[in-house]
Amino acid sequence: MANNTIAAPKGFLAAGVQCGIKKSGKADLGLLVCPAGATAAAVFTTNKIVSAAVAVSKQHIKSPKIRAVVVNSGNANTCTGQKGIRNAITMCNKTASLVARRLSLGPRVTGDESRNILVASTGIIGRQLPIKKITAGISKAAAKLSASASAGLDFAKAIMTTDTKPKQAVRRLEISGAAVTIAGAVKGAGMIAPNMATTLLFITTDVAISNYLLGRALKRAVGNSLNKLTVDGHQSTNDTAIILASGLADNRPIVSQCPRYRRFAKTLGQLCDDLAKQMALDAEGATRMFKVVVKGAATKADAARASRAIADYPLVKCAVNGGDPNWGRIICAVGSAGVRLNPNKLSCKLGPITVFNNGAPRKFDVKKASKVVSQTEHTITVNLGMGKASDFCYGCDLSKDYVTINADYQT
Repeated sequence: MANNTIAAPKGFLAAGVQCGIKKSGKADLGLLVCPAGATAAAVFTTNKIVSAAVAVSKQHIKSPKIRAVVVNSGNANTCTGQKGIRNAITMCNKTASLVARRLSLGPRVTGDESRNILVASTGIIGRQLPIKKITAGISKAAAKLSASASAGLDFAKAIMTTDTKPKQAVRRLEISGAAVTIAGAVKGAGMIAPNMATTLLFITTDVAISNYLLGRALKRAVGNSLNKLTVDGHQSTNDTAIILASGLADNRPIVSQCPRYRRFAKTLGQLCDDLAKQMALDAEGATRMFKVVVKGAATKADAARASRAIADYPLVKCAVNGGDPNWGRIICAVGSAGVRLNPNKLSCKLGPITVFNNGAPRKFDVKKASKVVSQTEHTITVNLGMGKASDFCYGCDLSKDYVTINADYQT
């Protein structure tokens, strides 16, 4: 069976274990290791309040090579003060020590070596990490590190919170005659909004590429996929996207924005888009997703703002949940978005069906339109009648389960 997990690219080991953070007893600690050391890049939440893990990883990502990523779920380690920072650093120190021992790099680990470790956390805000349980869990995970598909799946499961299933994707391509693999695992079901909507995203690849270009490709891929997703219009304090490149694919190193770089960047974008859609369909309480495409905007910024206004609008999300082709709610959302539009040229389509055209209602088959909206995925297209710019946003329906999940989350 093909390995389609985070451990698929050459040079990576993964593990996921249960260490007692979650009361449910489910897996809650993941470990991802690149024995040779990886070129790395990351993007983080733009929320002004960030977790201790984000604060530490922002510093460690500056290291020339990253050896491992340690992730815990069930506890965000946010708003935990200096003790939270110390706990995040302890996670890095413990991981560095165990990785060094596992790779026969010597038993002693200095603070500098622990800076080659990245850390991520997700879960409930405002609680100190049960650090003794976590360090024991890191030891347990280190002993289970493997490049197998089962190990990669364990990692994907260990990073979940309110997700109902692990979300993974893999892409394979050829660069310079060498087989290159890109793999990703993501978690996220709530507190998701653009800038950035990655929640926790981890990507591995064996391509040989410069640090600068790896970061550029990641930023663009996230910007055109996960950063186009909104579930509830709220950013997390912990959002982190990390990409690690082992360089073991034996391709001629990518050091310029040449066709080989563009091929890699395009494929990375496709992988991130796949993961974004998986997140939308596994959003808290979601039963279906939709894509909002806004055309005819005066500027791309207007198109982006209008598309997100529609995807975020609670009444639109409720209509989608009920399979109701209520285009009036869509037009209302556009009108309140604060963008330039021409009311006399404004148009709207649900899938292939035009329901509003040139500022006036269009006669259409309500049953057919309802079937479109009731699909697992459908597209809403709006033309603002102002120019040639366009953009899009992914959204999902809003169900009663969303309220139930978030009302019960503390317990």
